[in-house]
Amino acid sequence: MKFRARATTWTSRPLSDFHMIVGLVVLIVAFGLLMVLSSSSVESYVLSGTSYARFWPQCMFAAIGLVLFVAVVRVPTELMRKYSPWLLIFCLILLVLVLIPGIGSEQMGARSWFVVAGISFQPSELAKLALAIWSAATVASFLNARIDVNRALPVIGGTTLLVLILVVLEKDLGTTITIGIIFMSVLWFGLFRLRTFVMLTVGSGVAFLVLALTAGYRSDRIKAYLNPDLDPQGLNFQSTQAKYALANGGIFGRGLGQSDAKWSYLPQAHNDFIFAVIGEELGLIGALIVVALFAAVLVVGLRIAKRSTDPFLKVMTATATTLIVMQAFINIAYVVGLIPVTGLQLPLISAGGTSMITTLLMFGLIAHAAFREPEAVASLESASRGWVPFVFGKPRFGEAKKPKKAPQGRVRERPQQQRRGEQARRSPQQERRRPAQPEPRRSSQPDRRRSVRRDGDDDRQYRGGTRPRRAS
Repeated sequence: MKFRARATTWTSRPLSDFHMIVGLVVLIVAFGLLMVLSSSSVESYVLSGTSYARFWPQCMFAAIGLVLFVAVVRVPTELMRKYSPWLLIFCLILLVLVLIPGIGSEQMGARSWFVVAGISFQPSELAKLALAIWSAATVASFLNARIDVNRALPVIGGTTLLVLILVVLEKDLGTTITIGIIFMSVLWFGLFRLRTFVMLTVGSGVAFLVLALTAGYRSDRIKAYLNPDLDPQGLNFQSTQAKYALANGGIFGRGLGQSDAKWSYLPQAHNDFIFAVIGEELGLIGALIVVALFAAVLVVGLRIAKRSTDPFLKVMTATATTLIVMQAFINIAYVVGLIPVTGLQLPLISAGGTSMITTLLMFGLIAHAAFREPEAVASLESASRGWVPFVFGKPRFGEAKKPKKAPQGRVRERPQQQRRGEQARRSPQQERRRPAQPEPRRSSQPDRRRSVRRDGDDDRQYRGGTRPRRAS
């Protein structure tokens, strides 16, 4: 009970959500870098003669992502909302350019990469971020204008469909799923009609099945999932080796760096199937720690979204949180064999520069909203020192809605309509401005009506206040 009381007290403090999300980011990034070094050391040594060939670039991308994380927290909310359409248009242009032969590069069966100076960049990852921000800004504009938010469905749905078509042409199944997650999250947290949400969810599921069964490379994954023992050395080789690695780890694991799967038994051990290496080296306990970290991200992110007063921040934070957590759980699900292989990476843990930077930008959006909670703004306004205002600055208070100050001077108030036979009501201000009534003046002379008692008179005659008459 004491621990629960202390935890409740700490979480009710200002900036507690911001501290928690920053702490989770640091923990997951550090853990991811450690596992990338462990899972890629053998392959890196074979290809380049050093075990750090993949580790140092991943550290560089993590550093760039953390700098952008801080930048996203510091950027004004109105600036982010204002330029979200231009960011989305820029991403649409990149998605078109990557389809042109000679400009885009094809890797692992998907034409979704730009290669510049040996560095690969995937524009569809940036498109996810731009679509989430723009959709939240569109929903917020309808809510702030007191317009039915369901009228925004054609605009958001049409734009999402355009992005989805371009991603499908790239043959990128994983990004196709994430685009659908973003769209459904915006519908749910944007307070669209439940009937609309259910109908579009069912329609998206049917469309996904059609896409999965029409293309050869996608239908092969479905067949491999439905028949695990069909081709253990071909279609099911990767999934089978991942299960062997998880079984080999047991409860406590074989120890950090002691995995057998990374010795070229498990393809993409440092990327899509890094969770299998975690389960082998750290066991069931290590795997549960990863699940607990992303569960904490879900709880903290939705708590931040709930406490946000701006509809734009509310929808954007909830969408970013849902996207990160769903991507993590989909990766874990196909590694353990619950769903077909989709190619989605484990956020901040799998190797990949574009995924690392984009995910840190998503976390930056969540921290941006936590930094602008009303309690956090009040705390930062009164704080003069500390690492938070030093690194992240202070939110521009013009963004937050301050209470309007009372106008100076007298305010002429309109009197209320008086009913017949009813005394006019006066406001407290009018009562204070009402001049005091002068007190009645007292005469310095004695009251002549007052009787004077004389000697020999009867007391009973003076009690009525009248003077007795003399006898004649």
